[in-house]
Amino acid sequence: MKAIRIVGLALCLGAVCGLCLAVETDVYRLLSVSVSAKMILVAQSASKTKYLLDATSAKLTLDGKPTEFNNLSNYSIIHVKFQLGKSEKDGVTLDGIASEIRILTPENPPPRK
Repeated sequence: MKAIRIVGLALCLGAVCGLCLAVETDVYRLLSVSVSAKMILVAQSASKTKYLLDATSAKLTLDGKPTEFNNLSNYSIIHVKFQLGKSEKDGVTLDGIASEIRILTPENPPPRK
């Protein structure tokens, strides 16, 4: 019985830590791109929640191939993986840091699993 309580407590702590350092991965609408500061404003498709993200260190790919940050503004739908967490850059409050930005063109849809 004591082991079950310990495992339950560990799962609860893991869930709380996971919520604090949540990693979001989803399809987002690209609303704005700041090339000079390398920041992006995205909106979640379903809930319309907006996130301002630092994309300085994000890995950018176009159909699986590396691309430049300047090309990002040519697209409206992107896949973003980011870590939530309030921070500040150039006097602007950010919602998180993007670690991966993927662009998939209609000619090259993602592979089915």
